[in-house]
Amino acid sequence: MVIVLGWLAVLSAAVGVGAHYLDTTATTLVVLASFAPVLMACAAAGLLALVSTRRWIGSVVAAAVLAVAVWTQLPLYVGDARPDGASDLTVMQANVYFGNSDMEGIVAQVKSRNVDILTVNELTPEAVPRLGEVGLDEVLPFRYLRPTELGGGTGIWSRHPISGQTEHMGFVMNMVSVRVIPPGQRPFVVVAAHPLPPVPRAQTGIWAREMVQVKDILQRLYQDAEPVIVGADFNSTYDNAQFRELLGDGYRDAAEQSGAGALRTYPADRWWPPVLAIDHVLVAGATATSAGVVDLPGSDHRGVVATVAVPALEGTAGLG
Repeated sequence: MVIVLGWLAVLSAAVGVGAHYLDTTATTLVVLASFAPVLMACAAAGLLALVSTRRWIGSVVAAAVLAVAVWTQLPLYVGDARPDGASDLTVMQANVYFGNSDMEGIVAQVKSRNVDILTVNELTPEAVPRLGEVGLDEVLPFRYLRPTELGGGTGIWSRHPISGQTEHMGFVMNMVSVRVIPPGQRPFVVVAAHPLPPVPRAQTGIWAREMVQVKDILQRLYQDAEPVIVGADFNSTYDNAQFRELLGDGYRDAAEQSGAGALRTYPADRWWPPVLAIDHVLVAGATATSAGVVDLPGSDHRGVVATVAVPALEGTAGLG
């Protein structure tokens, strides 16, 4: 029985590794990729079981699967060095659960962490005044919002003045961007997005298509040579190939770049801890130096908070 369980554990881990690498729109494989780290962890149990029963060929196979599994996850735990002469800002991404979150609790997080940029998903028309009533507009007075009913709304709040407000069309749930202009510092672009979930099966193709659209828009925005910061519920994890496609050509995941590991944010309204890392902050032309999760009272997601070092304007490095 131990041998059978060992081989089943190794097989589960191999499925996780395969799902990590497959670029597919098959719903089952997309879901398996989301759970790939859980499946991959079975390789350790399988190796232990096969070694304990002296199945040496099986042990070699298990060790090989475990090694590949570790290799797929290693980038999440090795951070980059902080650049010199950069200005730090704090970015927070929050899914407010169809506008039903405890807005006072969310604003308390914004205040306690001195957040400079807040991106919000599932923003409803009713949620906007509620956030204002509990003080969000006092802390982050500049905003660009596209709230809608039924979870499709998206918004950006900023501590600094904004311009270039844009709603990017062609998405089921709104995607917006602005240009932030901190006094005396380098301007940068902020994007808030929310691709449709890949489940149920009828939505998988739409999710994949929207991820491609997001990539195209992000590449166009970064061509302007200003840093770009993205806050989003991508409904995908680092182990989804479609998400990793976003990370080429200059973009990095804040969790991966800072070495923070997988920031599991969903589901946050169960008795067990969240298992899926589907909320992200991405950066291009800047460096995420730290990242972590925060509780969003009343939401089915945890939020993500990242410290981002934005390069100084030419001639201002070391000032202020």
